[in-house]
Amino acid sequence: MSKLVYTGLNAGKGTSFKVVGGAGVYFHLEDGRKVLDGSNTGGPLGHQHPDMMETVARAAANPIINEGWFWKEREEAAEDVVNICFDGDSDWVGGVRFFLSGGEANDLAMSLAQSITGRTPLATRVRAYHGMTGMSQHLTVQPQWHGGLAVQNGKAMPVPVTIPIRQIPEPMGAKYGRITDNRPLAERLDGIEDTLSDTACTIIDYTQGGIYYDPTYQDRVAEAARKAGSLWIADEVVTGTGRVGRMFAFQGAASRPDIVTMGKGLAGGSSPVGAVVLSKDIIDMMEDKSWQTYSTFRGHSLTVACIRTYLKVLRRDNLIARVNHLEGIMERRLLEIAEKHPSVSRVDGNGLHWTVELHGPDWRTWENNTGEAPIASKVSARALEAGALIGTSGEQISLFIAPSFVISDSELHGILDALDYGLEIADEEHAKAA
Repeated sequence: MSKLVYTGLNAGKGTSFKVVGGAGVYFHLEDGRKVLDGSNTGGPLGHQHPDMMETVARAAANPIINEGWFWKEREEAAEDVVNICFDGDSDWVGGVRFFLSGGEANDLAMSLAQSITGRTPLATRVRAYHGMTGMSQHLTVQPQWHGGLAVQNGKAMPVPVTIPIRQIPEPMGAKYGRITDNRPLAERLDGIEDTLSDTACTIIDYTQGGIYYDPTYQDRVAEAARKAGSLWIADEVVTGTGRVGRMFAFQGAASRPDIVTMGKGLAGGSSPVGAVVLSKDIIDMMEDKSWQTYSTFRGHSLTVACIRTYLKVLRRDNLIARVNHLEGIMERRLLEIAEKHPSVSRVDGNGLHWTVELHGPDWRTWENNTGEAPIASKVSARALEAGALIGTSGEQISLFIAPSFVISDSELHGILDALDYGLEIADEEHAKAA
């Protein structure tokens, strides 16, 4: 019996497969199969990318130098983040600090906001996910990711929430299917300034729970946060550096955040990574101050080397244009698949991050207190039989597709063919429940 304490990306106890390797856009399984990697937000360049492998080998010779000592390439990585990620949009950007993960970046960004404003409460949107570290876990308001213990056929044992959390309505969108609240945005967000009036910050992400970017929503929330004195944090951990077909999701609207958080793919998948980007206004305010937080391995020499190489490859190989090309294939095929399968209730997404939501129980009551695989995990297991590993992010009725940026057209079709095959089991259960 394994000694590893395990939590699966797909709900249900244990796993029916074991990954033992990977190359390109494929995982290698213990039973000898090669399967397409269909849901990997941390691997924009796939597995064993030659530039990343060369960088990791070179960085192995670097000193083990902690965050508190000067390291030239850390400084250069910060310059690269500003000059490449914010190229043409950097006049408001003040500085960068590196962290161990996106969740840690969110946690520390929110604590900085509390320090600046002197306020304790925090705000996010309905169905958000911001990580599982510190305050980021409290702002993850998807019920199955409560940070505690899910009990098979019992009652969940969540981590107690220790700070006041305010939730604002989420944006509504669907490329296919139902929208549960058709009221105008102004009506849905009526009174938002009052909700945010005592909050240190308002943190918004752009994919979690299958809730995607809406420029009008962003500008309205940004305006309300500024009026309320609540710092606006754009959580770009998933969406940053090209995932949605532009460098950042927030760049689709006029408003600009006070803080941007980054992670996942920022180091090309070859190192854990997080980053906090602060506006010039915040950097100016901090001129005579020191941000009193520290960790030994933040901005590790391996991590910053990987950041620099990934950003170089992203620009050199014009990968954001590639994402935009693949988005067209993804949208067309997913809409065709949704029309074919009566079990699908909604499809939405941008770039190379899409969600397929199934008919079924209300997500608000799902805490994963079951040993039996829910319907989304059953679809994933069936898709694996057809050659693709597709994740559910612990959801009961949703799957997400987020392949690498270097996937070929035919390989992307392979993932979608596997999803099409997997959905047959959902159709069967949907027909039984009708």
